[in-house]
Amino acid sequence: MKKMLAAMLLCCASTVTFAQSAAPEAGNPQRMERMAQQLQTRFANANTTRDGKLTKQQADAGMPMVARHFDEIDTQKAGYVTLPQIAAFMQERGAAH
Repeated sequence: MKKMLAAMLLCCASTVTFAQSAAPEAGNPQRMERMAQQLQTRFANANTTRDGKLTKQQADAGMPMVARHFDEIDTQKAGYVTLPQIAAFMQERGAAH
């Protein structure tokens, strides 16, 4: 139960961080919040083990974009990615484009 609560808190914190760090030129806070919520929901659905860590296999099944860029997102080469790592990757990609 404690692990699940910790994972939920991490997801909530990640959502806030993602929404706050999104490119200001996006201009629509409601849109950014929706995008953050969608990311969180998709991560939660793909994370079948409910441990806050998405393996390559889980990404293949539930988050194809994450699966395609898995090695880029998994900067620590841990064999899994977390929601904050995915959000950071998306932010970096958005800033680069």
